[in-house]
Amino acid sequence: MAAKQSIYAVFDIGKTNKKLILFNEDRQIIDEILHVCTDVLDDDGFPCDHLPRLTQWMQDHWHQLRHHPHYTVKGVNFTAYGASFVHLGADGEPVLPLYNYLKPIPADITAKFYAELAESPADFTAATCSPQLGMLNSGLQLYWLKYTKPELYARIHTSLHLPQYLSYLLTGEKFSDYTSVGCHTALWDFEHDQYHDWVHREGLDEKLAPLTKDSIASVVDGIMVGVGLHDSSAAVMPYLLEVDEPFMLISTGTWWVTINPFNSQPLTPELLRRDVVSFLTPRGQPMRASRAFLGREHDYQVERIAQHFHVKPDFYRSIVLARPYDETTTTFLPACLAGGGPLPDQPEGEWDLTGFRTANDAYQHLIHGLINLLLESMRLVWQGEKIIYVDGGFARNPLFMQTLSWNCPKAEIRTLEVPQATALGALVHLEQGEAWKKTQLLFS
Repeated sequence: MAAKQSIYAVFDIGKTNKKLILFNEDRQIIDEILHVCTDVLDDDGFPCDHLPRLTQWMQDHWHQLRHHPHYTVKGVNFTAYGASFVHLGADGEPVLPLYNYLKPIPADITAKFYAELAESPADFTAATCSPQLGMLNSGLQLYWLKYTKPELYARIHTSLHLPQYLSYLLTGEKFSDYTSVGCHTALWDFEHDQYHDWVHREGLDEKLAPLTKDSIASVVDGIMVGVGLHDSSAAVMPYLLEVDEPFMLISTGTWWVTINPFNSQPLTPELLRRDVVSFLTPRGQPMRASRAFLGREHDYQVERIAQHFHVKPDFYRSIVLARPYDETTTTFLPACLAGGGPLPDQPEGEWDLTGFRTANDAYQHLIHGLINLLLESMRLVWQGEKIIYVDGGFARNPLFMQTLSWNCPKAEIRTLEVPQATALGALVHLEQGEAWKKTQLLFS
């Protein structure tokens, strides 16, 4: 009988896509299992993830992996979207829905919260690196429950961030991790490196699991089980592995997010107003990131160009050579930034397409316009790093990459096409755990 293959598993739970990804010992992907989970309605009738079904799916797959005829699982970790809590009762079972971070918080609750603070909303926002984002400030979810559903709030014994709930399902161990606490939750005081005063004032600390800096929650039947981490933090990990010198990472999707793992400078109210946030690394160090809604802007303007010039919506995919910026054409005006991004005071309007002769001309101008906005966003976190990585869809757009290179002559623009960077990051994180180092010594 053939020897079993040693593998690692990562449960990667996104808002849209939920996946189980299997890696071999060389960190190569050997299988990917997708889970389509339809939304249900919470107790207020707002859509949310179906927690029982997600839990069942995970436990079923874990059971199958543990008893797989061809695999031996050496370790498992978890990564999930942030701003989400699973609330457990005294018996360790969930007592509330997995509330959606897009669910609105009543205005009077938000007003009450900010009015009770010992500092101005602007100072609070800067201290916690958490712009006012409603439920996306997941700490406010607990506050909202306490004051609008007190009888349900009283049933909560422990609130676990979603990645740590996934880990808890396999270990029974309850932890909080820095990456989940430090993603615009309004819980963490970045200035004093501890939970903010309001967390203690409201008694929320009694419902939060102890914080850990280790990446391993437990060893179950010889299998390393990770603590789990927030997906944005996980996505940076493979890049940290790749180079020894400082770099920035521009992640391009619907949002273009510039992450600088080497910039731990505190935020100011002005930076927060310009869409700069801080995340905590797994070890509790702050790292700065700036955001702009430029992927959405790109798609919106491409649609307009296609309609104006009567071409197919994917016309731009055949354009491979960038052209220098044409000063004589109309100024690019964004339509989708709505007071957000690096230039919140910039006027919005209808970008005039009538001055362009062809769809290609207009698209070249669009890319220059978007890159100019991206550069404004990058400058808010850049400290002169000489290497800039680009990942996501626009890393495969030749015009984007060429134009970015022209505008950053002192930096080297690289792509490190990492398939499933978030899941790979969770695996890399697992390998840094204390228990891991000890057991690897035993095997060597």
